Amino acid sequence: MRIPIYQIDAFTDHQFGGNPAAVCPLEQWLPDEVMQKIAAENNLSETAFFVPQADGYQLRWFTPTTEVDLCGHATLASAYVVAHILKPHTRRMVFLSKSGPLAVQVNGDLLRLDFPAEPPHPVTPPRGLELALGVAAQETLTSRINYLLVLVKQAGVREVAPDMATLERLSYQGVIVTAAGTDCDFVSRFFAPRLGVPEDPVTGSAHCVLVPYWAARLGKSRLHARQLSKRGGELFCEAHAERVWISGRAVKYLEGFIDV
Repeated sequence: MRIPIYQIDAFTDHQFGGNPAAVCPLEQWLPDEVMQKIAAENNLSETAFFVPQADGYQLRWFTPTTEVDLCGHATLASAYVVAHILKPHTRRMVFLSKSGPLAVQVNGDLLRLDFPAEPPHPVTPPRGLELALGVAAQETLTSRINYLLVLVKQAGVREVAPDMATLERLSYQGVIVTAAGTDCDFVSRFFAPRLGVPEDPVTGSAHCVLVPYWAARLGKSRLHARQLSKRGGELFCEAHAERVWISGRAVKYLEGFIDV
């Protein structure tokens, strides 16, 4: 069987930046174990698979080790493949996922994701978390699946060098570290060794947590964000009650086929 594959750099306007995602459009679903093996072989943060449906596309995401129920950059990459390769000039599409319908709007060179908001709430940090990150947090909060640590300065976010073995033992999937930005509204980094992703270059789903937090703290609904990984990424966000809009650019790096 021959399967098309695209590698898209998401949340960036140039190759070798942002977060690379593999995208495999399918006519029908492959066995779960085959999709997981493809994702492990790709060894990217996520590989997205989608199948056409009457009202859009059914979309699933796999890290190198497991399936996840929400992924921003691989959704952005999938939308790029639809709008720029499979069905050029498409302006709106809906992906059906384990996190519900996810609409994507094409606005010029930006693709806007409509994702569920996950406002975090304060919590006492678990023992060893700050030590594992080498930081002292101004605030510690949690969402449904992630810890959120707020630091005093942007420089502190850039300098975090976590102990991945300790983070892997946490009960939550990932850890977001954030601070107010110097040339944007806020910055962040995201670590998820439990999912086989030590540091994710740019994390759309983390902004489901970050946008409600910073919108409330800064008193504004439109937010400009940067993720301070080595590759770096840029996001343009809006808070809308129970939803967040997350916009970014994407570029194609690779196009080919998988023979399985």
